[in-house]
Amino acid sequence: MKSSDVLVVGGGIVGLATAYQLSLRYPQKHVIVLEKELRLAMHQSGRNSGVLHSGIYYKPGSVKAQTCRRGKALMQAFCERESIPYEICGKVIVAAYEREIPTLHMLLERGQANGVQCEIISAERLRELEPHAAGISAIYVPEAGIVDFRAVCERLAQRICEEHGEVLTGVRVLGIRETSTEVVVHTTQGDFTARYLVNCAGLYSDDLASASGVVPPARIVPFRGEYFLLTEEARFLCRNLIYPAPDPRFPFLGVHFTRTITGEVECGPNAVLAFAREGYRKTNINLRELWQTLTYPGFLRLAWRYWRTGLGEMWRSLSKKAFVHALQRLVPDVRAEHLRPAPAGVRAQAVDRFGRLVDDFLWVDTARTVHVVNAPSPAATASLAIAERIVDKLAERF
Repeated sequence: MKSSDVLVVGGGIVGLATAYQLSLRYPQKHVIVLEKELRLAMHQSGRNSGVLHSGIYYKPGSVKAQTCRRGKALMQAFCERESIPYEICGKVIVAAYEREIPTLHMLLERGQANGVQCEIISAERLRELEPHAAGISAIYVPEAGIVDFRAVCERLAQRICEEHGEVLTGVRVLGIRETSTEVVVHTTQGDFTARYLVNCAGLYSDDLASASGVVPPARIVPFRGEYFLLTEEARFLCRNLIYPAPDPRFPFLGVHFTRTITGEVECGPNAVLAFAREGYRKTNINLRELWQTLTYPGFLRLAWRYWRTGLGEMWRSLSKKAFVHALQRLVPDVRAEHLRPAPAGVRAQAVDRFGRLVDDFLWVDTARTVHVVNAPSPAATASLAIAERIVDKLAERF
């Protein structure tokens, strides 16, 4: 049986950032990270667009807004110190129709309240920045950026180990038992004990919380985001980041164009129900997990409320023509022959029992555990700041 001061479950960016911040603040504490895959960042952390978000979308005063702003600054500083390539390239958020102008003004107010550098620009200025983008107005956010979060995860793990921590891969958690003095974690590689545990298991965070005896206030519903890449000959259609004015009812940002740090351009994603929590392909089905989703009252209420939106997302998943049509709203010159399939991602979206999408980061505490139940985008950008808050919670108990 292996012992540590703190056990972190999950080798994605939030889990690694937590262990890293803990090792910096409390170098005398022994921390172990457990990751079920053989490599780090195999799920949400390694399957996102690599955007350094500015914080313009989030309600002022929310945990998302606060940690995104702080986290972006910390992430940029970390990349500078560690010589990890990143770029502050800027983004535009485009209104294609008159009815979207109020959304732009709402986002501008949020951005300014959050301290984001942003401004409303004309259609003419939009075409100067993105010659192939179409819109009647836009918000320009010059401080948005791009980075390789998988490279960030690898470097965080390296630094954790240099501080005498451990990052163990291929270790799947089977059960958690909390006592008055410790937490016992049963895994495929034997039992681990720790004084405290942090659950950063992403798509399975609610399951692990439940396994430890906690009743999470929301359940994870997996949404697959499907992407295309522009062919090399068509990359000129997008210089940096082109986003639509979002639907304020949803935390999803709609299909958009994202230049990556490697120079490729991603197009997407849509948001369709995944039939498995790690259902990256349409054919990936886990009957137990699908049954959990389909019998969860929160999902049923969500599906009933937004069935039309859901059908539209499913149609874009099945029809490349429909996907292209959605992209043409932003960049009219894009054509089906410009697109080639790219790996999909799955978003771990918490939904409460009333069918409401949990829009902010969410964690649940016990005497010896911290369960990060909801950490969708911008969690990668915000990860080092989220980690600070988790370490603050642990510090109260040390």
